[in-house]
Amino acid sequence: MNIYADRGNLLMLERRCQWRGLGFEVTTAGLGESVDPDAHDLFYLGGGQDRDQRLCALDLVQTKRDALHAAAQSGALVLGVCGGYQLLGHRYALAREEIPGLGLVDLETIRSDAPRLIGNVAIEVDLDGDGRRRVLAGFENHAGHTHLGAGEQPLGRVLKGHGNTGSSGLEGVRHESVIGTYMHGPLLPKNAWLADWLIAAALGLEELDPLDDAFEDAAHAEACRAAGI
Repeated sequence: MNIYADRGNLLMLERRCQWRGLGFEVTTAGLGESVDPDAHDLFYLGGGQDRDQRLCALDLVQTKRDALHAAAQSGALVLGVCGGYQLLGHRYALAREEIPGLGLVDLETIRSDAPRLIGNVAIEVDLDGDGRRRVLAGFENHAGHTHLGAGEQPLGRVLKGHGNTGSSGLEGVRHESVIGTYMHGPLLPKNAWLADWLIAAALGLEELDPLDDAFEDAAHAEACRAAGI
């Protein structure tokens, strides 16, 4: 699935690896194609509309679920954005049907008849658990309201925007090496520091060689400004 220029997330990871001399390769997995849980450092699920999401969800459950569970259990990163985020949980409940999820995290999404949750969004996150909080900024557009299970932690807390439900004050999910978020547009070009965090975490590195991020910092600042912070 790929809408809202989400493929830009992969391009961002590729370029930042290449600029540092790190190898990078993208392997796609289409409908009916299996996934090797040991062959990749990061698994990415992009966004899609309900029709595409339904097709992908059935395929994920039938041909990829066990592999993705094995990958996550071994510590590989799994990143789900928007529709991909919704499929990380148990189900996406529509008016007359339920789209099955991967069950990688304890959450469910229910499509609401209320106005869609649309707009620029900014959240505060602490990915390393060391109390150092940083801001992620992006764009959200979803009718589904995502409810986290009692034991799940959000990716961050909403500073501006709607987040998971429009009222919980929470955005996304973080369960060990599995991350889900509604922020796209795309996410990583607006938050270069997160791209670097993902690369370092996927490769087991303490830190990466610094880059000249003047343009990337300006993009982040503009995304934050658009969100109102």
